[in-house]
Amino acid sequence: MIDAMTPDNKPGTTGLVMHQAAFYDFMVWVMTLGRERAFRDKILSLAHLEPGESVLDVGCGTGSLAIAAKRLVGPAGTVMGIDASPEMLARAEKKAAKAGAEVVFKQAAAQALPFPDAQFDAVLSTVMFHHLPQNAREQCAQEMRRVLKPGGRVLVVDFTAARREQKGLLHGFHRHGHVKLSDLVAMLEAAGLTIAEIGPLGYRKLQFALASPSHQRASRDAPTP
Repeated sequence: MIDAMTPDNKPGTTGLVMHQAAFYDFMVWVMTLGRERAFRDKILSLAHLEPGESVLDVGCGTGSLAIAAKRLVGPAGTVMGIDASPEMLARAEKKAAKAGAEVVFKQAAAQALPFPDAQFDAVLSTVMFHHLPQNAREQCAQEMRRVLKPGGRVLVVDFTAARREQKGLLHGFHRHGHVKLSDLVAMLEAAGLTIAEIGPLGYRKLQFALASPSHQRASRDAPTP
C-alpha cells in the first residue's frame, strides 16, 4: 500500500496533505478510468459557472479543475486555487502557464481562507473534505460560506463509501476516507447554506452537494434531503 499523504506543519493545517503532485495526477487518471476531462466537465456543469464570475477552488491540487473553470468564466472572470501543498501548487502553476490560463494559486489551509468576505460567485471543493478531521471540515464549510457572494454557489464533491467498500486499483494506491452524505449536508446547513441539489457524481463512490446562502432561495430548485 502506498500513501502519499502526510500531516502538514503549515500553521492552520490540521488535516492530511498530499505532496506528491505527479502521483496525484496519476490517481485522478485511475479514478476516472482515463476520462479526466469528462470528469472535470461534469463537476463544472454542476457548479453552473457563467462568464465573468469569480471562482475559488479549495484544495485545488495540481490545478486541472481551476484551469478548466477559467475557460468557462473567460477573460472577464477570475479563478483562484488554494492548497496546503507547495508541490501541488508548483505543478498547478506550470500547468496554467502551459495552458495560457490566468489562474492565481496560493498556499493556504482550507479552514482559514485568506480572502475577504463575499468575494466569490462559486466555491468548489473536490475530494478534499475527507482529508480533514471533523472540526476542520466544519471550519472549512464556514469559511466557504464566508467568502461566498450573496446568491453564490458552493459545490462539494467527495467519497461516500466507507474505506472497506472501496475496491480496485485506486484502493491499492490511496487509502482515502469518506464523508457521509448526511454529514456533509448537515455541515453545509450549519454553516448557513441551503442545499439546492445532491446526488451521485457518476464516478466511483463520489457524491456531490450544491448549496447556496440560506438567506436567499436557491435559484435552481431541487429536492432537498
